[in-house]
Amino acid sequence: MTRSVWLKADDAVGDWETRKRRITAGLEAGVDWVLVDEADVERMRELGDVNIAAFRTDADVHVMEAEEDDGEPAALADAYIVGKDGEGDATVELPSDFSGSADLTTLRRGDDLANGSYVRILSKDYEAFAEEAARDGDYTIVIGEDWTIIPLENLIARIGEETDLIAGVTTAEEAKTAFETLELGSDGVLLDSDDPDEIRKTVEVRDEAERESLDLVWAEVTEVERTGMADRVCVDTGTIMDHDEGMLVGSMARGLFFVHAETAKSPYVASRPFRVNAGAVHAYARTPDGGTVYLSELESGDEVQLIDTNGSTREAIVGRVKIEKRPMFRISADYEGDRVTTLLQNAETIKVHTREGRTAVTDLEPGDEMLIYYEDTARHFGEAVEESIIEK
Repeated sequence: MTRSVWLKADDAVGDWETRKRRITAGLEAGVDWVLVDEADVERMRELGDVNIAAFRTDADVHVMEAEEDDGEPAALADAYIVGKDGEGDATVELPSDFSGSADLTTLRRGDDLANGSYVRILSKDYEAFAEEAARDGDYTIVIGEDWTIIPLENLIARIGEETDLIAGVTTAEEAKTAFETLELGSDGVLLDSDDPDEIRKTVEVRDEAERESLDLVWAEVTEVERTGMADRVCVDTGTIMDHDEGMLVGSMARGLFFVHAETAKSPYVASRPFRVNAGAVHAYARTPDGGTVYLSELESGDEVQLIDTNGSTREAIVGRVKIEKRPMFRISADYEGDRVTTLLQNAETIKVHTREGRTAVTDLEPGDEMLIYYEDTARHFGEAVEESIIEK
């Protein structure tokens, strides 16, 4: 599931300058969406490149029509949300005959642009109203009042697969809870906060919720052999890696070796904490979507998956790839009777992870145990397939 952070920046937040400060903080933190009133869409476009959702109200419809009458088409939002100043926030009472049969058309009022709803959960009826509106909308924003977790659990269970469910929050801690509710979590959160630190922390919570966790295993080294020269790939990312982070690379997709980033200092070579000396051009590297890519195919702007020795992952953008001829080792390891291999440069700066900790490949010996990621599956164009493929 891809998680998202929406930032609330409509007129309830304050005047335009107040809203602008909040929006700027959100853009700098990396929010995915900004929710504004439709009248602000055009100047929102001038602030930065971000998805824009706009509240549609009767007043907004008139504003758009007036702008179009002047011959200048209004800037369009990426999504239009209805419910504000209407049934969704109790400005207009729910229909007296409402019995769980209303849908988004109740809020649309004939508006073809609207594709999402905004509902404050004021009672069980409003929960049911949000549920029905969600069946007809791409996005459903729910704001808990006295009760927050129980209505969210109910909505996740009932309509979580039918719409992008966005939960209203005011802190990063509330966002974390929303992303973890029922072990599935909401698709996104709508943050209502002016605090730049809270906005940044909420984005960090989103990133943490999206990260994959892998089970790394110990494989026994069976051979370390000098193989001569090969085209070696250094992956220089746009991220400073921690001391226990690196990448998963290998000659065989089913067995990828953990290779440390060059974070260690040396009397002879400066550390390069953004770099992983990943091996020969033919090898695979794991990507954030769980696929693989040949090291030779990586280029600036691509994404690679970083991982630490505990199996926690995150994404990094490739800034540069350096391919140079270097002397290499072929490293073979055995995991439960299956032999996997890779080629790594013959140099003290390339480190793998053994039972003894961070170990230079030049010190690696048969009998050592090193971390790998083992996945008993074949790959076709980087995708896991149910197929018999022999790699050796």
